[in-house]
Amino acid sequence: MSAKWNPAGEHAVDVGLMRRPSSGGLEKPRKDPVLVAALIFGICFFVFCLIQLNFNYMVLFQGTWKFIQSFALMFPPNVAEWKPVLFAALETLQIAFVGTVLAVCIAFLLSFLAAANLSPRTAPVIKGIASFLRAIPTLVWALIFIVAVGMGPFPGILAICVHATGMLIKVFSQSIEEIDDGVIEAMRATGAGWLQIVCQGVLPNVATSFLAWSVFRLEVDIGESSILGVVGAGGIGFEIANAMRAYEFDSACFVALVIFAMVFTVELCSNRFKSSIRRRS
Repeated sequence: MSAKWNPAGEHAVDVGLMRRPSSGGLEKPRKDPVLVAALIFGICFFVFCLIQLNFNYMVLFQGTWKFIQSFALMFPPNVAEWKPVLFAALETLQIAFVGTVLAVCIAFLLSFLAAANLSPRTAPVIKGIASFLRAIPTLVWALIFIVAVGMGPFPGILAICVHATGMLIKVFSQSIEEIDDGVIEAMRATGAGWLQIVCQGVLPNVATSFLAWSVFRLEVDIGESSILGVVGAGGIGFEIANAMRAYEFDSACFVALVIFAMVFTVELCSNRFKSSIRRRS
C-alpha cells in the first residue's frame, strides 16, 4: 500500500488503512424490543381510540368556527360588576394560600416518615397514602367535601389541602432520598438519634428544595382554586360559571382577564423568588 509524504518530512498514516473501517469499531446499538413493542402498541392504541371515540374532524372544524364567533362577542369586556369579581378573586387567592400552607405543614412532617433512607418501615405506607390522595383530582375532592361540610370556601380549602399534601409528600420525600447516604451513615455511626439526623443532617440539605416545591405548589393551587367555584367551592370560578350560563360573554371575558392577571402576577413573583433562592443556595 502507498503512503503519503507530508511537508514536514514524516510518513503519513497509510491511506488504505484510513479508508477501511476498523473491524473492531463500535457496534450499532441494538434496539430494545420492549421499547419497540411499547411504541407500536402506543401507536395502535392511539388509532384505536380515535376510531372508538368517534373523533370527528368536521365537528372540530365547526366548533372552532363557533368559538371564533363567540370570541368576537367577548369584546369589549363588561366591567360593570367589577366589585364582586375582585372579591371573588381575593377569595380564590385566600383558598389557595390557606390550603397550600396547611398542605406544606402536613407534608413536611410526613415526608421524613415517607423517605426510605430515613424510615424504611413506614415509607411504603406513607407513600401509598400520598399516592391515593393525589390520584383523586382536586375537583372530585371538592365535590366530596361539599357533600360533607356544605358549600362555600371551606370545602375548597380542604380539597386543595388534601390533593397538595399527596403531591408534596412525594416530592419532599424524594428530595430527602437524594441526600448522600454517607451523611446519614456518618451521623448514625456517631450515635445520633433519628431526630438529630433529621434536624442536623437532613434539613440543611433539603430546606431550599422544600421551599422551591412549596412555591411551585402555590402556583398550581391558585390555578385549581379558580375552577373550584364552578362546583360551589368558593372563588372566582362561580362568577365565570354564572356568566357562561347566562351567555354573557363580555362579563365572562372580564372574569377571564382577572384570572389571567392574578395567575400571571403570582407566577412572576414566584419565579423571581425561586431565582433568588437558587442564587443563595
